[in-house]
Amino acid sequence: MNKQEVALLSREIEILMQERSRMLKVVGAAAVLVANTDAGTLPVAVVDAADQLSEALNALPEETLRDALESVQAEVE
Repeated sequence: MNKQEVALLSREIEILMQERSRMLKVVGAAAVLVANTDAGTLPVAVVDAADQLSEALNALPEETLRDALESVQAEVE
């Protein structure tokens, strides 16, 4: 690899890491929202979306979810 290719790959990695950081904040905020929501109080139209969100969060690897919660400074119990 030449210097230009290395610089390009380095920049791409930096962009991906920034995107990961933003996505972890979104996931962390969503996890906190789900954890603090009483499904019984949600309108029927919202329950399906909340269920889908909950399933997606539960499908994440534990380490990723932990990173996401830490990114929003949520306490893990």
